[in-house]
Amino acid sequence: MVKAEKELKGISDELQKILDAKMDYVKERRRARDAFKNIQLGIDHCLMKIPFEGLKIEESYEVNSRGIEIFSKSWLPENANPRALVCYCHGYGETCTFVFEGVARKLASSGYGVFAMDYPGFGLSEGLHGYIPSLDKLVYDVAEHYSKIKENPKFRGLPSYLFGQSLGGAVALKVHLKQPDAWNGAIVVAPMCKFADNMIPPWILVQILICIAHLFPKLKIVPHKDFVKMAFRDLKKQELANYNVIAYKDTARLWTALECLRTTQELEQRLEEICLPLLILHGEVDVVTDPSVSKALYEKASSSDKKLKLYKDAYHSLLEGEPDHIIFQVLDDIVCWLDEHCHNNM
Repeated sequence: MVKAEKELKGISDELQKILDAKMDYVKERRRARDAFKNIQLGIDHCLMKIPFEGLKIEESYEVNSRGIEIFSKSWLPENANPRALVCYCHGYGETCTFVFEGVARKLASSGYGVFAMDYPGFGLSEGLHGYIPSLDKLVYDVAEHYSKIKENPKFRGLPSYLFGQSLGGAVALKVHLKQPDAWNGAIVVAPMCKFADNMIPPWILVQILICIAHLFPKLKIVPHKDFVKMAFRDLKKQELANYNVIAYKDTARLWTALECLRTTQELEQRLEEICLPLLILHGEVDVVTDPSVSKALYEKASSSDKKLKLYKDAYHSLLEGEPDHIIFQVLDDIVCWLDEHCHNNM
């Protein structure tokens, strides 16, 4: 990924100093989020304008079984019990405190309990920024966190759905493979089941990077392109992406890139094992994750209850970087699918 421009219009010198600080460790990321929180909530993005009246919104930190302090957030209907739980897995260049705020408000206003967490090394959770030493361990952390929520007496017995975008789509599918009978369905948006060919370096370079990674796994030298321009169709939203000041926007760390590549190769071989109700959403001209593999997921998944929707002319970031009407169409498609499946589970 390309490093984002670290200059935001109209901010004070003090805020610029915070923005310029190295974000490798969580202390700096939490400081930046606290400083920019109100600015983020006020940006001119359609998702940030979704109302939050009538919702109970909470943030928390909890140390998991691996000793890592995890940040999480929840959005619940204030005056009613949730119809079901929706557990979100974020993308590589994303966190659960930026425009996902609007997605969560929409789902919670539709009667759902929405839960999100930052992975270790991302957002407000502990860990070296953007470093994934083991994606399998990351999946374990996600499964552990959401299993605790589902076991809460307040929510026990409610239908539960995984919801993942990009890298989070791969994480959601791997959580399902780890817990094949634990979930009532999954929604995956542009899932990272295979990178588009233009995102992968030539074979010989990959072999060189693998050798270097064993010596310097945290090194940031993976060849990269301007991810935001590739993923966001709407030019204004490309600029607004800079306001997610704690998202990882730098060159990918070597071992992180290899873990992501390994995961796509694994998932390509295990599509037939996906056996839960499935909603797959993908932009037709996505050049980050390959839409053809979403088609393969739809065709090969063993579930009899599955739906694929491709959005004409849409890029990778369906819920953040598209024109407003596409973003709201995707949200409506998600809510309609959840409504239909919750009704069937009653």
